[in-house]
Amino acid sequence: MKNLYYNLIFQPEPEGGFTVIVPALPGCITYGKNLEEAKDMASDAIKGYIASLRKDRERIPTDEKSFISSVQVHVA
Repeated sequence: MKNLYYNLIFQPEPEGGFTVIVPALPGCITYGKNLEEAKDMASDAIKGYIASLRKDRERIPTDEKSFISSVQVHVA
């Protein structure tokens, strides 16, 4: 068994909790009531997604060489 690495984007929801998007796996989106649950749910969703890719003998993408950053832009 090997470790695979994925970037996660956490978006706070107005009603509370967080939606989690896994950019390397199109359509892999989940939700958690708090950050810890959201991260756990993302891990479960990724495992399910990978199981489906393996079943269909498709390539398994990862984020081992990519990262997410942010930039603040001043707009007048």
